[in-house]
Amino acid sequence: MNKNLNDIIPPSRRRILEESGALPPQAPVSMPTPAPAPMAMHDDHAPSPSSYTRSMSPRGGRSFPYGTLIAALVVIGLSVGALFAFSGAKVNITPAMNTVTVAGDFISTLSTGDLPFEVITVEKVATANVDSEGTETVNQAAQGAITIMNKQPNSQQLIKNTRFQTPDGLVFRIRDSVTIPASKNGTPGAIKTNVYADAAGEQYNVGATTFTVPGLKGNASFDLVTAVSDEPMKGGFAGPRPNIGQATREATTAKLKESLAPDIEKELADKVQEGYVLLNGASRVTYTDEPDSAAAGGKVTIGAKAVATAVVFPEAALARAIAYQTIGSYSGQDVELGDQKGLTLTPTGDLPSAGTAEFPFSLAGNSVIVWTVDTAKIAGAVSGKGRDAAQSILAGFPEVEMAQLVLRPFWSSTFPQDPAKINVSVSSSETSKK
Repeated sequence: MNKNLNDIIPPSRRRILEESGALPPQAPVSMPTPAPAPMAMHDDHAPSPSSYTRSMSPRGGRSFPYGTLIAALVVIGLSVGALFAFSGAKVNITPAMNTVTVAGDFISTLSTGDLPFEVITVEKVATANVDSEGTETVNQAAQGAITIMNKQPNSQQLIKNTRFQTPDGLVFRIRDSVTIPASKNGTPGAIKTNVYADAAGEQYNVGATTFTVPGLKGNASFDLVTAVSDEPMKGGFAGPRPNIGQATREATTAKLKESLAPDIEKELADKVQEGYVLLNGASRVTYTDEPDSAAAGGKVTIGAKAVATAVVFPEAALARAIAYQTIGSYSGQDVELGDQKGLTLTPTGDLPSAGTAEFPFSLAGNSVIVWTVDTAKIAGAVSGKGRDAAQSILAGFPEVEMAQLVLRPFWSSTFPQDPAKINVSVSSSETSKK
């Protein structure tokens, strides 16, 4: 290729000569336009140029996977957050249980002492109307239940045939001696019993009313020992009325008593308060015939009454009494009765009435004593302790059969200093269910 003068003059010298007019300006060099590339056939599987642009860096390498990095950081953050969100200290206690065989005598006292008892009573009446089988002349006294109340600080005994008088002067009597408990903490002692009219006649079929005790008149006890009835007296009659034969009466009352049995048992069980137990043998049901009365259409109303009486004990007190007799290492800790169905109570005499102060009885059978766990005490014992130290401490608790310790996150090795931050739960067992 031939060179001219312009080709050998340096650019800086050339610029000076052009500005002074000694050298004409150099014409711009035009670059040849390249021929258009032949059109390529379309390939559905070939990547588009834009895809290369996205995947290649300006220098031709692959771009950094920022999306993957962000997703990984989010997962890690959530995992760490979950570890702290579900962190904490937990202790799951399996309480100690002792299967015991009971065969011993006990003495319970009314409402007080180490083994108190309470008496509950339930009444239920069933009636039926049957066709009369004749007539009879009747002289029948009215009867009903009253509650005798004693406001004195000492108990009051009333002998058989003690009179009770209504405000209208009608007299009723008790047929058995009773003792009314003393007043306690401002609450009058009370006992429920039946009274019978002093004479026959419908005038004694009075509604609910109040009674005084005439035999106490002139004594300070007169105003402190009174009675009240919640239901009408009934059965009083004098004169002719329809009647039925003995065979019909017996058959009818037998059916009535049979119908009363499940109802009275259910009502008795429903009346047992929370925290009390009713043992096998600690209840009785008595049935009595209600006085006949005339019904419409020449029929006769036959009635039967069921009265259920039961002695109940606070469960915790009974469990302690049994534990003292059957567990040699027991020293008064809180326990519960895990199973009472295998125990049978036998009264030394008869079941107590509402005014009885003491109740001796024997117990026989098998039961389960479940030791009560104080969760606050457990939390306080392990607070601030390491896992091994906490296990050693809980091993010295007689009420703890087994302790499962949980510390989260997994790298934690010490329980919190604050017991409130320690969750203590007590597991149950099928053998401890009543």
